[in-house]
Amino acid sequence: MKKNYDLIKDVIGLVESFEMDSPDKSDQTIDDFIGWIVRNNYNKGTLREPEWEGKENNRSPESVISTLLVHMNRYAKSYSKSAMLGSDFTTQEDFIFLINLKAFGKMTKMELIKKNVQEKSVGIQIINRLLKNGWVGQMESEKDKRSTYLYITDQGLEALDAIMGNVRVATNVVAGDLEYEEKMELIRLLNKLNQFHKSIYEEGISPEKLLDKASKVISV
Repeated sequence: MKKNYDLIKDVIGLVESFEMDSPDKSDQTIDDFIGWIVRNNYNKGTLREPEWEGKENNRSPESVISTLLVHMNRYAKSYSKSAMLGSDFTTQEDFIFLINLKAFGKMTKMELIKKNVQEKSVGIQIINRLLKNGWVGQMESEKDKRSTYLYITDQGLEALDAIMGNVRVATNVVAGDLEYEEKMELIRLLNKLNQFHKSIYEEGISPEKLLDKASKVISV
């Protein structure tokens, strides 16, 4: 019985540590607690490293992550290209821009470009193409007449609806054969990685200074 009491004490201690580490203590669930235990209380000395190409030649984990992310992007684009066959869409970015306007409502050109993490010149080309097709319209800001907002038109909604079935299939294929738990863990890791890069991207740092700035953030 003493061991059971010791276990209860250990659990209470973990709960106390979890609450101290949690920024928002008002809305925590048992799943949050379990996730915290997994992330913070496993024995790192027994962590089993996966195998990867070039590992025997001292290829770094960072190199593998960078390469795999590039490959995943290319795979996703190939599925999107297949999904667009027979439609009026020419690039993956076209329907992604429309999806964002449909989901988040009207926004300025730069807001839409930043939402999609695009270079300004490329983003303007995409927007001009959408305007030419009649899928996107422009309206003046009621507060500032110098500003204009983009919005998705009825024609744009129709074009998007016509292709969304194939887009959903492509999206499911990109997730591959991952189990539900693996998808949730991948989302957590990608969200963490995205927040890191987003904070740097939103500073609008010039290419000449970008790598230096990003490397300093990592070393902090």
